[in-house]
Amino acid sequence: MAVLTNEQARLLLEPNFATVGTLNPDGSPQLTIVWVDWDGEHVLFNTAAGRAKPRNLERDPRVTVLVVDHEDGYRWVAVRGTAELTAEGADEHIDRLARKYTGGGWQPKPGEQRLLVQVRPEHVSAYGF
Repeated sequence: MAVLTNEQARLLLEPNFATVGTLNPDGSPQLTIVWVDWDGEHVLFNTAAGRAKPRNLERDPRVTVLVVDHEDGYRWVAVRGTAELTAEGADEHIDRLARKYTGGGWQPKPGEQRLLVQVRPEHVSAYGF
């Protein structure tokens, strides 16, 4: 397991947007902007069942998460790892992320099943630290 420094982890704890890269079935990249968090061991983000991200990750769990400092675009951390998806705690997690990024709670969509994605860092690269 790769390790993030405290300063790098702080970038994930602040309301900085992240780009998540997964692989489509044909091998082409699929990129999405997401809200992100850090639990001390995993990069965390949230998605909904049926979307491209979880479909791709269920087929091939390799993932990259790139977080760029919203105040300094030349300061970033990229984490490559393997994703695990779970519905357990996903609703509470998306609500915490919504409060972090918007100041208000999450408004669930009818019938939507949220998924918590946990990425254990296997490789970390960074710039500006």
